[in-house]
Amino acid sequence: MNKLIKEAIKARKNSYSPYSKFAVGAAVLLKDGKVVHGTNVENVSYGLTNCAERSALFSAYSQGYKKDDIIAIAIVADTKDVVSPCGACRQVMIELINEDVPIYLGNTKEKVKEVKINDLLPCSFKEVEL
Repeated sequence: MNKLIKEAIKARKNSYSPYSKFAVGAAVLLKDGKVVHGTNVENVSYGLTNCAERSALFSAYSQGYKKDDIIAIAIVADTKDVVSPCGACRQVMIELINEDVPIYLGNTKEKVKEVKINDLLPCSFKEVEL
């Protein structure tokens, strides 16, 4: 857990957040040992901004990984308490990670809280079978 938080802190350094000045980092641990970083990338048209946790998950999926490959995810920001994902990220996580995957919410002082996705989004939209 501490190593993954440190990886998220490292990812945070790549944030492009000139508007909010709120840099966030995320790190996804995969079962092959690889860690995929993500950071928030803002845009003047705020709706086009992408959060750190979605960036990390989308990158992992883009590299061919799937939900069963994900062991844990850590999210970090420079906050007094632990950072928490936005609603959009929670909805993406409900579909892209398994329910038992630990989500480590942290801050740059390495304060950490472990949760699961159903703790963060108990009444979510579920995957739709087509």
